[in-house]
Amino acid sequence: MATKIDKEACRAAYNLVRDDGSAVIWVTFKYDGSTIVPGEQGAEYQDFIQQCTDDIRLFAFVRFTTGDAMSKRSKFALITWIGENVSGLQRAKTGTDKTLVKEVVQNFAKEFVISDRKELEEDFIKSELKKAGGANYDAQTE
Repeated sequence: MATKIDKEACRAAYNLVRDDGSAVIWVTFKYDGSTIVPGEQGAEYQDFIQQCTDDIRLFAFVRFTTGDAMSKRSKFALITWIGENVSGLQRAKTGTDKTLVKEVVQNFAKEFVISDRKELEEDFIKSELKKAGGANYDAQTE
């Protein structure tokens, strides 16, 4: 059966993360049968990492605060998590299903496809977002 997405529910969750006034900094989009629906959400990145287990695949939209001495700003990442124990067919299908998620999640600085928990580390993601962000006025301290 072809995968569908609950656009309205997913868009509401997406907008919650994009809202700087919201404490929610991440939301997952998971499979409910053959439909992608909003999953968990939270205010702590470490809580998101706990959602990424070896037997599931999910998509996540995450807000990070980045910047340098001159400015702080929100940067967004689209993370596709594919656990090590996910079957080959499901892995392949995740790539095509991501196009449905991208119909809702349209604004992000960088996209990640991750299956190794080490790559989920907050410092790694933030450093990649910083590289994607352009000018770095803290360069003299590095």
